[in-house]
Amino acid sequence: MNILFSFVPVILLLTFLFLLDSFNLVRVKTLVLCLFWGVACATCGFFLNKSIQNLIELDFSFYSRYVAPVIEECLKATFIFYLISKKKIGFIIDGAIYGFAIGAGFSVLENIYYLFQSPPEYNLLTWIIRGVGTAVMHGGCTSFFAILFVGAISRSENRILAFLPGLLLAILFHSGFNHFPFNPVLQTLLILLLLPFAFVLVFSLSNAKLQKWLEIEFNSEVEILNMIRKGDFGSTKAGKYLKSLKEQFTSETIFDMYCYIDLYLELSIKAKRNLMLKENEFPIIVEDDLQLKLTELTQLRKQIGKIGELALAPLIRMNYRNLWKLNQLN
Repeated sequence: MNILFSFVPVILLLTFLFLLDSFNLVRVKTLVLCLFWGVACATCGFFLNKSIQNLIELDFSFYSRYVAPVIEECLKATFIFYLISKKKIGFIIDGAIYGFAIGAGFSVLENIYYLFQSPPEYNLLTWIIRGVGTAVMHGGCTSFFAILFVGAISRSENRILAFLPGLLLAILFHSGFNHFPFNPVLQTLLILLLLPFAFVLVFSLSNAKLQKWLEIEFNSEVEILNMIRKGDFGSTKAGKYLKSLKEQFTSETIFDMYCYIDLYLELSIKAKRNLMLKENEFPIIVEDDLQLKLTELTQLRKQIGKIGELALAPLIRMNYRNLWKLNQLN
């Protein structure tokens, strides 16, 4: 019974979060990798904490409150940073679920270790507190780090500056939990009641934002692409702006810019179409020439160069979310 309470609650909450993902943004393979990363973090964290504590000979209570949270949260956050670097996370929803999975993997191994190392006087209540309180805390810290990181990187190009606020908050929350400011049973109940509510609220807001983003961008991109294909693009403000660039760029570069915009809009529309199909549980459509078009887009982007990209920024800006969107077509 003890072993069940040590890890079942956090796995149930992870399943609950996975089911909240109505757009099916989370990939099961990546979710499993996150769980294994959490297990690896717990293993590394154990040896690192043990080595550092022996080296500097700090009191265990002080160490667990001020040093261990820094090491453990940094280890867990590393994989989220990797996933964002590889454009595997696009929105708050999938970032939060992957983050919680890492924390769940961490807590499962940690709790199993403590279960076999614990003295006989530890009763069932102890494992309920560890399984619900400590385990969910680990998942919650990494999850809210991911939420803040994804939100910040969507607004900023600097990953380091986007990374730090979420990491600092995760460390502070972890450290605050280890201070046990409330009775452990009350603290566990607060986490059990407040954290799922916070996730539902964040996911509801994120879902609404994603739905709005899909509808607005999809409609405007379809309209612009139709105008390009019909030859009416030159009469629009965007078309006139592109014509004004003829003085700064060669005719070949301007032609590449037109091709780049046309192909980007086509691929962007297909990426959003697939997201909407997934949301409504329909199979996604994959064309045979999709990879060729993605390669062609990359080549066109190289041909227009960084200066050309800056010139096109008012029309198309290849920010983090746009790159993530195209990456979903692979």
